[in-house]
Amino acid sequence: MATTRQILEQPQSPFIQRIKSSGTISINGSPMNDDKEEEFSRSALALFRAKEDEIERRKMEVKDRVQKKLGLAEEATRRLAVIREELEALTDPMRKEISAIRKRVDAIHRELKPLGQSCQKKEKEFKEALEAYNEKNKEKAMFVNKLVELVTESEKLRMTKLEELSKSIDISLH
Repeated sequence: MATTRQILEQPQSPFIQRIKSSGTISINGSPMNDDKEEEFSRSALALFRAKEDEIERRKMEVKDRVQKKLGLAEEATRRLAVIREELEALTDPMRKEISAIRKRVDAIHRELKPLGQSCQKKEKEFKEALEAYNEKNKEKAMFVNKLVELVTESEKLRMTKLEELSKSIDISLH
C-alpha cells in the first residue's frame, strides 16, 4: 500500500498542486481565513481517501485475477492428476498381464528343456532300437531264406528218396 508521501509525490492535478502550495499564507501574503483552509484540508483528505480507495480497488482486482489464475491452475492440476491416474490404470493391467505371461512362458520353457532332452534321448534310443530291429529283421529274413532253401533241399532229397523207394518197391512188386 502506498504511503501518504508516495501519493503526494505522484503527478497531480492542478487542484492538488494548489492545495500543496497554499498554506496559511495567501498570494498577497495575508492569512487565509479558516473556512478556506478547512475546505482545502477536506478536499485534500477526500482526495487522499479517493486515492486510497482506488488503490484498494485495484488491489482487489489484482487479487481476484490472481485467485482466478490459481483456480485455473488448480483445476488443470486436478485434470492432470486424473489423466495420470487413468494412464497408470491403463499400464498397470498390461504390466501385470505381460508379467504373468512372461512368467508362464519362462516356466513352460523350463519344462520344455528337459522334455526336449528326453525327446532327443528317446529319439536316439528309438533310432538305435530301430537299427537293431532292422538288423534282426534282416538276420531273420536271411535265416528264413536259408530255412526255405534247406526245407526245399530237404524236400527234394526226401522226394528223391521217396521216388527211389517207390521205384524200388515197384521193381520189387513186378
